[in-house]
Amino acid sequence: MILIQNLTKKFGHRFILDNINYHFPEGERIALVGANGAGKSTLLNIICNLDEAESGQLIKPKKMVLGYLPQEPNPTPKDTILEECLEGSYALRDLERRRDAALELMGQDYTDEHYFAYEKLEAEFQELGGYGLSSDTKGLLIGLGFTQDHFDRSPLELSGGWRMRLELAKVLINKPDFLILDEPTNHLDLPSLIWLEQFLQTFKGTLLFVSHDRDLLNRLATITLHLFNQKLTPYKGNFDAFLDQYEQRQLLNANEVKNIQNRYADIEKFVDRFRAKQSKAAQVRSRLKMLSRLRSLEESVQIDQDPSEVSIQLSNGNPSGKHVLNLKEVAIGYTKPLAKKLSLKIDRGQKIAIIGANGIGKSTLLKSIIHQIPFLMGQAELGHNVRIGYHAQEQLDYLDEKKTALENVLAINPEISEQRARSLLGGFLLRGDDVFKKLSILSGGEKNRVGLCCLIVQNANFLLLDEPTNHLDMSSANILANALGDYEGTVLFVSHNRAFINDVATHIFAMTADGRGGLFEGTLADYESQALSAGFPNVLKAD
Repeated sequence: MILIQNLTKKFGHRFILDNINYHFPEGERIALVGANGAGKSTLLNIICNLDEAESGQLIKPKKMVLGYLPQEPNPTPKDTILEECLEGSYALRDLERRRDAALELMGQDYTDEHYFAYEKLEAEFQELGGYGLSSDTKGLLIGLGFTQDHFDRSPLELSGGWRMRLELAKVLINKPDFLILDEPTNHLDLPSLIWLEQFLQTFKGTLLFVSHDRDLLNRLATITLHLFNQKLTPYKGNFDAFLDQYEQRQLLNANEVKNIQNRYADIEKFVDRFRAKQSKAAQVRSRLKMLSRLRSLEESVQIDQDPSEVSIQLSNGNPSGKHVLNLKEVAIGYTKPLAKKLSLKIDRGQKIAIIGANGIGKSTLLKSIIHQIPFLMGQAELGHNVRIGYHAQEQLDYLDEKKTALENVLAINPEISEQRARSLLGGFLLRGDDVFKKLSILSGGEKNRVGLCCLIVQNANFLLLDEPTNHLDMSSANILANALGDYEGTVLFVSHNRAFINDVATHIFAMTADGRGGLFEGTLADYESQALSAGFPNVLKAD
């Protein structure tokens, strides 16, 4: 498979990749992990020829089919979703066009030469499974959450998330030998995520992927590549196995450094004691040479320093009454209801995860509770002294991209001081002049952290969170989960991150495709067993 030799990449004077080497083994599922900004996406872009390295080389097999999920959807798609997805199988589609052209030519001017040319292309088309392409494509689209009603619709009618899901289908239908996925679950609901995971577990080629979903990393990865300090280090096994091996390596390295330092101290004592004695001069010179060698040895033993971590402390201000929210047979949607007769009673301290397929109204429910979208019918009653804090899936929905990070925080709560706002932003790794950057130039992760900072200054006792871990690395997502666990208020949230749901949720509110909802106590596994006993649909399984 792909061989990386002495690859170096830098931005300005800062090295991102420094003389890295790696030979990707065939048939493995390789997770690329590292902190935000470590250079994971840069490495993927270089492998896909979307970026260039300063030096080194990348050696690929000539006939290898590389699949890569782009960051943006095709701006000029085919007329229908099915046709656009079929175009993903570009080699087979090109073969089909050449075969059809040969057939047309044979009809216009029949010769043995034209006939044999057509027969050769037809045989190759059959051998490569051309006649099953349409059926395979429909099955793939359905697995990713599309329905047959979607097939004849224009891709331009889809939302951004669904268009990226279509791009994923196009990559998979081409049956690549080497598949590269950068955060493939960002636009997937839980049923589609589970389907993709099962699909990738049976993938026959080599998979290289970046994800902040710990469950996905553990279920898929057979090798974990750690990118740290511009270097790549491979570990056998999944993410948890990597953590164990990494910790053991760090411990061994720390012990080795300690032993070197102890020997160093003993030699220094000898040199200081006998430096002035002529009879010990030869031994002192020998010890000084040994000190030099020990310095070099100590510098060669690497102990990784932990990168800065996000600091999150949630305050719930004044507590609410016991009953926080009571929804009685509400209908949600715009002109047409997405869900009808939803009932949900929320008590203080509950942390409820909303799950279900994309497009059934999870985000719409949150927006209806904050009155951004009116309920179409039913009653919604807030309890005594309830103060709502809302975190949108897209930060620009309620933050001002023309304002700086600091200005956005101060606009949410003008009563806090600039020093307090800067301190909070610093806890989210936005320090120094970073607080004066306009929101429009910040990365997705930075925008999300500004949004979380704005959430904190609201001093709310009832948090509504829509995909709060989007663009957060695993460390930050874990810190947020711990903060929500310590939070004494009430939380209603939407997430497709299974580990985050299981860490935070005390209850699961499952929304079905036919507009129903059911509340279950416990984690996702508890929901599945309780739903089975109650005869309630399991919304985690794609139809």
